[in-house]
Amino acid sequence: MIELADMIRELREQLTSALVDGDGRMLRFELGPVEVEASVAVTREGGGDAKVRLWVVDAGANGKYGHAETQRVTLTLTPKVVPPDGGAAETALIAGDAVDGEI
Repeated sequence: MIELADMIRELREQLTSALVDGDGRMLRFELGPVEVEASVAVTREGGGDAKVRLWVVDAGANGKYGHAETQRVTLTLTPKVVPPDGGAAETALIAGDAVDGEI
C-alpha cells in the first residue's frame, strides 16, 4: 500500500513528464480534469500526535488490513501550469508525436 499523497505525487510526476516531452511540439492537447478513483484504507495512529491516514489499497490486499476501514474515494483534479516566476496559472497542454492516421 502507498499513501494517497504519494499516489497523487506520482500522478503529478507522470503528467509533468508528458508536459515536458511535449514542449515545442506543434501538436498539443489541453489537459482537462483528471479523475482518479481509488480504494483507500483509513487508519488511525494513536498517541499524542494521533493522525488519520489514507492508504491506497491494491485490489487483492483488502484482506491483509482487517483493522482498517476501506473506503472508495474519487478525486477530480484540474491540472494547471504555474510559471517559475509564480505568475498566473495556465491550462496545461500536453503534446506528442503524431500517430499514423491522425490529422
